[in-house]
Amino acid sequence: MDGETNKLIISQLDKKIQLLLPLRDSMPPTGWISLFRQTLNMSLSQLAKKMSITSSSLWSLEKREREGTIQIKTLREIGQAMDMTLVYGFIPRDGSLEQLIARKAQDMAERIVRRTAVTMELEAQENSAGRLQQAIKELAEDLKREMPKSLWD
Repeated sequence: MDGETNKLIISQLDKKIQLLLPLRDSMPPTGWISLFRQTLNMSLSQLAKKMSITSSSLWSLEKREREGTIQIKTLREIGQAMDMTLVYGFIPRDGSLEQLIARKAQDMAERIVRRTAVTMELEAQENSAGRLQQAIKELAEDLKREMPKSLWD
């Protein structure tokens, strides 16, 4: 994928991510299935019947959701039984893909420049702190633009 196309995709994804940010840490303690079921005043047995499973099986599914061991396919089926659509996605810890990439590029640039600086220092050719910071900044910008696969190592 070329750089311009990738930039456009990152920008479009970041717009969608911004809509999801308020939900980042919103998993209810009871889980979404139980919360929506109870909010709709739907009993365990009513939802289980709609899914053609037993109440104890549905209770087990609610428990697995809380534990994080439920399958996406199962969540989708439960949603359909409640006349809902499952929506899922990823939200970068940094808040956006651009910020995630910038952080990774900064980290990589610092490692590369510091490693080079140590070698130069050993050869009595060390740079000033300001020059090192400038080199890190420039390299980080290059890494953000090129986004090499090694950024994710």
